[in-house]
Amino acid sequence: MVGLGLCPFAAAPLRKGRVRFALVEGKDAVSLYRGCLAEVLRLVETAPEQIETTLVIVPDGLGEFADYLGMLRNVEDALSEAGLEGVLQIASFHPDYRFEGAAPDDPANYTNRAPYPMFHLIREAGLAAALESYAAPERIPERNAALLRELGLDAVRRLLVG
Repeated sequence: MVGLGLCPFAAAPLRKGRVRFALVEGKDAVSLYRGCLAEVLRLVETAPEQIETTLVIVPDGLGEFADYLGMLRNVEDALSEAGLEGVLQIASFHPDYRFEGAAPDDPANYTNRAPYPMFHLIREAGLAAALESYAAPERIPERNAALLRELGLDAVRRLLVG
């Protein structure tokens, strides 16, 4: 993500040590949901100077993409119910991520693929500040898809495992 510039906003928090990498253990939906909500709470209660963003990594659960999408909807609903829309947003990553209408082997799917299911909790204030200095942020997804397609499927797969 950072090395290819797929997320042009990730390098600064990573360099400053403000990215929290949180493992959420468990396989059942209830424990995973509670673990995700605990990380949401931790992020909201912690100053951005300490934790700017959190990657919630689920190493043992949500292996099925449909289950992952269900959990994503549940956590997004919880953010809404907690009044955190406009405060936090979630970027989603999964080993089998596939954009609607995309072929399974389209390299563009790898913009949201990761070795494990992950939920990236992003502070919208920090994102908005970063967007102010980035020309044409609305073009980031299409630029990323074009870059990965240009690299080709084999090269992208090597980057992911390597």
